[in-house]
Amino acid sequence: MYTSNYNRRAKAVFFIFVIFFLICSARLFFVQCFHSEYLKSLANRQHNLLVELEPRRGTIFDANLRPQAVNLAVDSLYACPIELSEIEKEDIVRKLPPVLAVSRSFLEERLSRKKYFVWLARKLTTAQAEAIKQLKLRGLGFIKESKRSYPNNYLASHLIGFAGLDNRGLEDIELYYDKYLRGEAGWALVLRDARQNRLNFYENMMQPKDGYDLVLTIDEVIQYIAERELDKAYTMYYAKGASIVVLEPDTGKVLALANRPSVDLNTYATSTTDLLRNRAICDLFEPGSVFKIVTASAALEEGKFTEEDKIFCENGSYKLANHILHDHRPHGMLTFREVIEQSSNIGVSKIAQALGSDTIYKYIRLFGFGSKAGIDLPGEIVGMIKEPRQWSKTSIGAVPMGQEVGVTALQLASAISAIANGGLLMKPYVVEEIRDKSGQPIKQFSPVEVRRVISEETAARIRSILTGVVENGTGKLAKFGDCSVAGKTGTAQKIEANGTYSHDKFYASFIGFAPADKPVVAIVVVLDEPRPYYFGGVVAAPVFKNVARDALRYLKSNQMFFANNTLVFNDAGRTH
Repeated sequence: MYTSNYNRRAKAVFFIFVIFFLICSARLFFVQCFHSEYLKSLANRQHNLLVELEPRRGTIFDANLRPQAVNLAVDSLYACPIELSEIEKEDIVRKLPPVLAVSRSFLEERLSRKKYFVWLARKLTTAQAEAIKQLKLRGLGFIKESKRSYPNNYLASHLIGFAGLDNRGLEDIELYYDKYLRGEAGWALVLRDARQNRLNFYENMMQPKDGYDLVLTIDEVIQYIAERELDKAYTMYYAKGASIVVLEPDTGKVLALANRPSVDLNTYATSTTDLLRNRAICDLFEPGSVFKIVTASAALEEGKFTEEDKIFCENGSYKLANHILHDHRPHGMLTFREVIEQSSNIGVSKIAQALGSDTIYKYIRLFGFGSKAGIDLPGEIVGMIKEPRQWSKTSIGAVPMGQEVGVTALQLASAISAIANGGLLMKPYVVEEIRDKSGQPIKQFSPVEVRRVISEETAARIRSILTGVVENGTGKLAKFGDCSVAGKTGTAQKIEANGTYSHDKFYASFIGFAPADKPVVAIVVVLDEPRPYYFGGVVAAPVFKNVARDALRYLKSNQMFFANNTLVFNDAGRTH
């Protein structure tokens, strides 16, 4: 009886084990055949973390290889929400907001996602990263990223521009040359242990390709000089805005370009659109008397006038069609040279009438007005030039003296450079070279001649007349030392909202070059609504004088240095 019961129990246990074994086998078969890929992917997600490896954005150097935009290695914070308990999430939400300066709702939303990786904060400060590490919160991790930094803050801000959190260019050079600067991202498959801690080795990876470096045409010292003097005038005369452009006349290289108001590139996110606007290439304004260089050049090039031809300036009042044209002070008989030196509106109008509207328009276009100068910066505008068929009866008097036309400071700089260099319109440019991280050039930019505007002889004659403007005419405050200076003043009424010319809002400008006999720098200075003084010869000419004087002094000493020293490059590409 006992043996029989024992046998039945043994058989029952055996069958239970067999059934259990079959169930396990069936389950194993089911998992292996139908769930293997899912479980494999789950394990991979738990033990492998795919991390994007950010490339180093290229450095931007000035002409002497002084860095203007660089990258700093910083920590970025991420979390693994799917691995965190509700208590751990609450701990993070409670402790992080004061450190990150974010709201609880922001962190709650991020941590509610069913993901293994979410960003909580990008590109932390050193203090923030250290504070978070001290909290020792589970489920958080750090990834090294590069943060764009601008060591000179405001300097050349409207040339360099800035890059965003993802290291993509957003303005100016950073935007225009983004495809060279940005590089290509890589990736790495990082292994993690059972507690989700990152191990110090990778299962697989592809190295990022770093961006190329840029070498600019601008010189940090000349840029500083230009900004210093522009800022003085902008502040002193309570101007609404201001721009300055410094070109090398023979090549079109931009040695300096600045605007006011300006922006600190390291705090661009808090800046307004007005601060970010590159006024020198995208602000349209009537140039006033500086535009008279076009009519003067056309008259001499066409052989219609000589420097000593006499022109009666009507003692300051001249009726043209149904409009009375005035000079800023009455003149009687003036020579052609004196008309330009004294900036007589009536004299220039009579010269223009002798030339005709078609000829005036032809030279306006030849000097580059009504077209983009072609600078390698985004946002440049073409300006506004009307064809002769659109001119009114008074346009022949208005256009030659800089009314009914719209130009940019850069277009004026290119035009005065054409007179300075012997009659050639050069394409302005701001990047000299693109190079790899070892310093080897991959692309170089050379001067580009757009076209011949006037003959060398005519250019020389205009240079002589513009020297007289500074020596004897309206531009006396542009003169310095024993250096010969050539230039032209401009004072233009702004147009009110109702279409009439304002009597208390003006653009004050000065365009010129130095030395007059062998120009090294061509400079344009424009101030928007200066007060209480608004004449270009009073508020803009002194800016030109100070910038030209200090820039020439610097360039002369720099040439002497390089003539007596051998350049030595270190690993970062800096010169000694």
